[in-house]
Amino acid sequence: MRKAVLILMIVALASGFAVTPTQAQDDADPFPVTIEHKFGSTTIAAAPQRVVAIGYTEQDFLLALGVTPVAVRYWYGDEDDAIFPWADDKVEGDAPVVLNMPFGGLNYEAILALQPDLISAVTAGITQDEYDALSQIAPTLAQTDDYIDFGMPWQEVMQMIGDAVGKGDEAASIVADVDRLFADARAQNPEFQGKTVAVAYSYEGTYGFYTAEDSRGRFFTDLGFVMPDELLEVAGDSFYTDLSAERVDLLDQDLIAIVNLQFIEGGREALEADPLFGQLKAVQEGRVVYLDEQAENALGFSSPLSLAYALDAVLPQLEAIFGGSPAAVATEAATETAALN
Repeated sequence: MRKAVLILMIVALASGFAVTPTQAQDDADPFPVTIEHKFGSTTIAAAPQRVVAIGYTEQDFLLALGVTPVAVRYWYGDEDDAIFPWADDKVEGDAPVVLNMPFGGLNYEAILALQPDLISAVTAGITQDEYDALSQIAPTLAQTDDYIDFGMPWQEVMQMIGDAVGKGDEAASIVADVDRLFADARAQNPEFQGKTVAVAYSYEGTYGFYTAEDSRGRFFTDLGFVMPDELLEVAGDSFYTDLSAERVDLLDQDLIAIVNLQFIEGGREALEADPLFGQLKAVQEGRVVYLDEQAENALGFSSPLSLAYALDAVLPQLEAIFGGSPAAVATEAATETAALN
């Protein structure tokens, strides 16, 4: 090691640059690495070999980096398989154990039994007490305090996890590739710019919406749409909010995106038959995006692996509503999807 460091120093000095032994070592091995987050900082001494992912979408970020976690947390869907189709081919070796732990109900004994050397909880919304308990088991990652819980942008989640597993450069490259998809979509569809959007859901007769603090809302603002102040004022500091029957009219924007159709009994037909929804001008004029189950799942995850899938499903509908060139953008998104996978 000393010989290698000496050679690096000689080469650097010959080139006119000063490099310390510590810098030369860091170039060869990123560890130990310290990650700052809302509860302080976490130092990871060596490349993790047994990562337990308890964030609801964390598995996608790890798999994108070629890291198969030993366990992942169940969110919804198949309770025996928490890896969704866009990430299936990224799993190497044994499939991760699925931990079914409801929000606020972490099973510390089960996590401890997995003998993790890193607990990834960036998209878990953990509390200080939960973080303290998890940190007694293994180094634990949490989101930063720059955003509300569950509100950290996927780009920053990707970079944090990449840095934690010693693949920061690879994470940055992945972020750039996916960001390029959105940049291309915006460039080819300037008519999206400035159009207002309500990213809406419905359950048991109640309506609500997500803001741009949520990944589903951010997906549409990243395409150039905007969320009107009237919706943001109602939501306040929350990333979502329910609406009273008297305020469902707030959803009547240039675009309504329904993001939970798979959970609405009767689906689109029942939704449009509801007078509260059916009377909205956007509904009557066909300015509503409806997604199939897998596309909704991809949008909900909003990960580096799922976003290309979501774009392929959403862009043709948006272009049909607002104009644009569906064939060109869909073809480009498909090409980028193949490259990312």
